[in-house]
Amino acid sequence: MTLRPQWLSAFGMLLAASIAAHAQTENFPARPITIVVPFPPGGLTDVPARLAASMLQEKFTHGVVIENKTGGSGVVGAAYAARATPDGYTLFANSLADTQNLHYLPVTYSPIDDFATIGWIVDGPPLVLAINAELPYKTLAELLADAKANPNKLSFGTSGPASSPGLTLAQLNTASQTQIQAVPYRGSGDAIAAVATGAIQGAFTFFSQAKPLVDSGKARPLAVAGPKRLEAWPDVPTMTELGLKIDQRGFVGLAAPAKTPKPIVALLNKSLNDVVQTAAFKKRMAELGMSPPPAAENTPENFDKFMRDEVARQGELAELSGQKLKK
Repeated sequence: MTLRPQWLSAFGMLLAASIAAHAQTENFPARPITIVVPFPPGGLTDVPARLAASMLQEKFTHGVVIENKTGGSGVVGAAYAARATPDGYTLFANSLADTQNLHYLPVTYSPIDDFATIGWIVDGPPLVLAINAELPYKTLAELLADAKANPNKLSFGTSGPASSPGLTLAQLNTASQTQIQAVPYRGSGDAIAAVATGAIQGAFTFFSQAKPLVDSGKARPLAVAGPKRLEAWPDVPTMTELGLKIDQRGFVGLAAPAKTPKPIVALLNKSLNDVVQTAAFKKRMAELGMSPPPAAENTPENFDKFMRDEVARQGELAELSGQKLKK
């Protein structure tokens, strides 16, 4: 069989591309890798990403650095990373915000189509419902019974209607037919601080923000908005256990710009699992209510499916909040 010239040309181009991709992967990484974190240092996205980066330093000779590109609820950093060259040297620490922002803000990128998923750094932390310790409620059922009997009596702090705490309160009110009032604060940390002083009765906040006030006896946890109980609070039930289908938890993942070569993505996934599955990493993350999925589950394909499902779920919650962006 004689190959036509155009077939030879196409075959040659494919062969050249394959050789170039192999050479690129074979030498990867040949310079430092940058992980873009779209939030300030010290936050719930930055801490896991920074610890993973420091541990990856030992695997990659040329180093791994964190670059905090903040602004726009994470949009600035995400847009920057989405436009980066897809060669594996610029990565992105994505999070719950990336599945929420497109429903509320005019973003210029797709958190799905403009990224190649690598895997989870951590799952969690979950939101927890904590109340002022001087209130009489010992269980969520007691609190909801009073809230239902006395509409508008209770006030919970949120970070605004489009935030995870605000969405979770909206879910709770809908599911339990209550009218607990939402009081906006600059963040869930400020909200739980107001709970401790008695300015408001309760708040949905992240575990690491509630734990110091619970430990000091100023707040009492009633429920975990996650799929399983927390190791630090084994007696605090999940909302699912209590008959409420409410699961609101964070995550921190690792992604690369779309079209990053699959062999590089696979190498990054293996390297990521090598560090996040260590006892040292897990111990530090457990203190924040976070943990990585098992290595067998922590694949690019599973993380991609999770992101797609979560984007769809957060779209439904945006409709519930009444704050969804009109497109």
